[in-house]
Amino acid sequence: MLTASFGLTFFLKTPRKETNVRVIYLRITVDGVPKETSTRQQWDVTRWNQRTERATGNKEDARSVNFFLDTLQSKIQQYKGELLLNGQTITSQKLIDYVLGKTVSKAKIVEEFQKHNDELLALVKRGEYAIGTHVRFEIAKKHVKEFVRFKYNVDDMDFRELNFEFVKDYEFYLKTVKNISHNTAVKYITNFKKIVLLAIDKEIITADPFKRFKAKKIKIHKKPLSAHELSLLENHTFSTPRLATVRDIFVFQCYTRLAYIDAFNLKIQDIKIGIDGEMWIISERQKTGSNINVPLLPKAKAIMERYKDHPLCLERNSVLPVTSNQKMNAYLKEIADLCGIESILNTHKARRTFGSTITLNNDVPIHVVKELLGHQSVKQTEEYAITEQQSVGREMKQLQMRLSSRKTTPEPPSPDIISKMQQEIQELKELLAISHENTHLKKV
Repeated sequence: MLTASFGLTFFLKTPRKETNVRVIYLRITVDGVPKETSTRQQWDVTRWNQRTERATGNKEDARSVNFFLDTLQSKIQQYKGELLLNGQTITSQKLIDYVLGKTVSKAKIVEEFQKHNDELLALVKRGEYAIGTHVRFEIAKKHVKEFVRFKYNVDDMDFRELNFEFVKDYEFYLKTVKNISHNTAVKYITNFKKIVLLAIDKEIITADPFKRFKAKKIKIHKKPLSAHELSLLENHTFSTPRLATVRDIFVFQCYTRLAYIDAFNLKIQDIKIGIDGEMWIISERQKTGSNINVPLLPKAKAIMERYKDHPLCLERNSVLPVTSNQKMNAYLKEIADLCGIESILNTHKARRTFGSTITLNNDVPIHVVKELLGHQSVKQTEEYAITEQQSVGREMKQLQMRLSSRKTTPEPPSPDIISKMQQEIQELKELLAISHENTHLKKV
């Protein structure tokens, strides 16, 4: 925000007792409002030039005082510039407070991160956020705390020490020391950036250390299970009931589009009769709060029926005996090896398989799949689209069928063309007859 006027003056204040040694004062005036404060520097009035607002002479003590005043003036101008860049109102009181150190925040990075996470947890209890969101911010805080200890050998540090170098070093630390992938590192940095932006809003700091930091996620195409891989999974016989149960839960997810947490929370009362008289899952997604309205396909019904008397289902009033996500993913890796499936199996791949192999690959319109998946836009659903190999394969099969249906012999002309040809032949015959008659008359 631009100011109408700004003035900065150094002067010697006249003391109550008449003496040549006086205190150097600073006066700042913004929009006609003056504020002043002592610089705590003393100087002889006989060696002071009020026109230049500096000590006179080339002695060491004069040069030292002048250097102090030049530095102070430069810092005030720099702080004023930061306020302008951040769109903050500039007042004489705010600049004087800066000189007195009143604007220097004692807030610490990890401490502020913890405050945010505590507030977030309170909102989780009110149902405004998923517990997974709080967990992610807790992990992000842990990484920042470990980085501060690793680089600076302290448990916490002041927010005012945060700068661009800190951010770049933190990114490097996550990728090298913690061996975290690029996209995951960007996610943790984004979580940390939220805390920094809150600190700016609270005027703990004025400059944004992320201003010159650029980091984007690398788009990774996450493939679903193909129809062949899903068939291998469904038809495999496991010797261990534990693996068979995890496989069934995963296949249920493939045919219902449920994410892990939604499958875990699925209760008997969530299975209802839809408008078509069939069984539907009618509930809410924990992650987004969006509605779940999915008709139960036969294979999903069969799996649900299989576990209706399972002890864990009876105890929790749940549809499936789902265990922790970590255990599910660990068992799915083992299942993939036993079934000869090369792609990595995890609980989220089931949702992608529903969106691609089960629905889009069977000609379900993409706008219908969008509703089934609970997406906000078709663009989200397009990421679940069938793979290029599947798409090309389907198109080539249709081309092959069209080519094989063509006949090798020429097609007979249509009745209209035959009639036209017959008419033209008749006209030619009449012309030939006239020509022949004219030739005979000439001879006579």
